[in-house]
Amino acid sequence: MGTLAVKSVTINENQTEVVHLRATIIVLREQLETLSFESDKAVQKSVMRSSDEIQQLKDTSSSLRNELENLKFDKDAAVQRAVQSSADEIQQLKNTASSLRSELEGLRFDKDAAVQRAVQSSTDEIQQLKNTTSSLRGELESLRFEKDAAVQRAVQSSTDEIQQLKNTTSSLRSEMEKLQLDQSEKKKLI
Repeated sequence: MGTLAVKSVTINENQTEVVHLRATIIVLREQLETLSFESDKAVQKSVMRSSDEIQQLKDTSSSLRNELENLKFDKDAAVQRAVQSSADEIQQLKNTASSLRSELEGLRFDKDAAVQRAVQSSTDEIQQLKNTTSSLRGELESLRFEKDAAVQRAVQSSTDEIQQLKNTTSSLRSEMEKLQLDQSEKKKLI
């Protein structure tokens, strides 16, 4: 009778351990689901932040384009005014006595130089704006790349963690099956 009592206690202990292992598996599954949900949530949050930044950069680029167009218009109007003013002045000078013709040529030269400076200034400013836009595009591409890399790292981290949990669950399952096999062998011996 003493051996039957020991075997009964061992069986009860094994059953208790099986119950604990099952509870552990349930807890591990719940944690896995929670981690999976949090991972999905983090990826969505990262994608949303990237979308917001992209939209802000698009808005900035659009604003810069509008400002560039306004500057072009203002510069063209200034050149037109300068040209119109020059034309009026030239006409007045042509109507003046021939002794003032040399002065007219000097004024014409000065006005052409001013227009050239205005055109050169506009060209330089346009080039700077193009360079700024190109730089912003480069930064945007860099930000996209960094965000994609961050999402990839988050996904890889989640995948690694999920694989570890699967391995742990598989190991626990193997242990449980071994315990059940040991228990059935013990029952056969009884």
